[in-house]
Amino acid sequence: MVLPPVLFKIAARWHFTCYLAARKIKTFGFHHKNNNTTTSSRAHHTPSLHTDVSKCPLEGRENQTVVCDFDGTLLRTTSLFPFFMLVAFEGGGILRALMLLLFSPVIFLLGSNREVTLRLIIFISFFGLRKKDVNLVARAVLPKFYLENLHRQAYEVFASCGRKVVLTRMPRVMVERFLKEYCGVESVYGVELEMMNGGDYFTGFVSCSGLVAKQIRALKDIYGEVKADLGLLCSSSSRDNLLIPYCKETYVVSKSTGSNSNKLPREKYPKPLIFHDGRLAFLPTPLASLSLFLFLPMGIVLALLRLIIGLILPFRISFLTAALCGVHLRVNGLRNLSNEKSDKSVLYVCTHRTLIDPILLSTAVQKAVPAVTYSLSLFSEFLAPMKTVRLTRDRPHDAAMMKALLSEGDLAVCPEGTTCREPYLLRFSPLFAEMTDEIMPVAVDVKVGMFYGTTASGLKWLDPLLLVMNPTPYYRVELLGRLEKGLTCAGGWSAAEVANRVQRQLGDVLGFECTGLTRKDKYMMLAENDGVVSLNHQNIGIKHGCKK
Repeated sequence: MVLPPVLFKIAARWHFTCYLAARKIKTFGFHHKNNNTTTSSRAHHTPSLHTDVSKCPLEGRENQTVVCDFDGTLLRTTSLFPFFMLVAFEGGGILRALMLLLFSPVIFLLGSNREVTLRLIIFISFFGLRKKDVNLVARAVLPKFYLENLHRQAYEVFASCGRKVVLTRMPRVMVERFLKEYCGVESVYGVELEMMNGGDYFTGFVSCSGLVAKQIRALKDIYGEVKADLGLLCSSSSRDNLLIPYCKETYVVSKSTGSNSNKLPREKYPKPLIFHDGRLAFLPTPLASLSLFLFLPMGIVLALLRLIIGLILPFRISFLTAALCGVHLRVNGLRNLSNEKSDKSVLYVCTHRTLIDPILLSTAVQKAVPAVTYSLSLFSEFLAPMKTVRLTRDRPHDAAMMKALLSEGDLAVCPEGTTCREPYLLRFSPLFAEMTDEIMPVAVDVKVGMFYGTTASGLKWLDPLLLVMNPTPYYRVELLGRLEKGLTCAGGWSAAEVANRVQRQLGDVLGFECTGLTRKDKYMMLAENDGVVSLNHQNIGIKHGCKK
């Protein structure tokens, strides 16, 4: 038990020492070459030669062609490390991510030689990875972080043009799907990687002899003597000088216009970000990644402590003890619960954000409320402090089971059938509206800063553990009061109309947008399957929702 903390301390000290050494060597090299490079740096000072992108007119560019670099131009950050860390962590696992972090001082030291640096980081991130794992990360994980890093002014100019061509230093497999599906890019020219074992695994080696030479050849092949209408340049990158001879008009995306003030708002995303996968809830920069690995030993202890509190202590005491362990739980609407006492059982209709939504409800109302679910792992079922009942996906059988449970007492259900991380509500299954007229909508929301406690393609049994491992998770539970009888099926409304009304009511309270998307849409987008799991797979940690 002593060895892992010692290893983490050694790794942290080695990482920090190498970082300081790299800083000193880089500083020394800068002062040594300063006199020799002053003239050339002035000659290549891009902002003095080209207009800032904020002054580029957007009108009349529908038939024009734009060419630009992805990293440092369309993206606000010029560092590629976070995106390779996402590939290493989500596609290769925690040990590969740790290896990449330990080599980050070396990568920083070699920063002046961009081609060597890029080859090293590609090798560490991709060596031995399966092609399908990388495709999964590119499809379900990276788009979220790309969208959050889009440069507002650069993207507005980019989107105003009809034909779009993008160059990038990153492997094409990391960016092509996002650029074509989200940004409507026609051609993407990036780094090509060598494959082995029939094209199923990456070797980690770059397939071309020179990365910059490949981009020059690509530009010549595309344009030749014909120039592109518009080119977007990054003022901090000498690579953008390659674009100048091939563009009629050029604009600069400078560092001064790359601050947080130029972050693209969510409402201006090229496509709504509704579904995404992966475990990391933050952009893993070198410093943030180091913080993650230093926190892990304490995080595991913290998660076990929180789980023990939830299993052993009564709800009244666990509520207080969890707060001392860093859990923020905000409960509203308890007055509605006390003012609406009835002899009939209540069906709590909850939004579905994480696996522990029914547990949050039971904690809020200070009593164990049984919950129905379409599938649940044995580990998650063991951790639940209340009764959980599995549905069979057979509508008449499930309806009879829910009515039987309601005859015994209150019941909780999440009619979305699967979780959604972003501020959207999926379509509500109308089955719950047919069960009873005593319906109480419950708005549940969860915010985390380190790990997501849901996944569409990972190990499902890790969901509750990673969720409670977050340093300071925030949970919100708001009971909205029972629906009036005239607004239920007893008032002449159909089950679908009642379900849609409850969805809109919960969406208004949470500030979420209501959609007609289903569980099948989610899994087709993230995992390229319909999310249906056979019953004999439920005991190995797979938890899927199912629409009725």
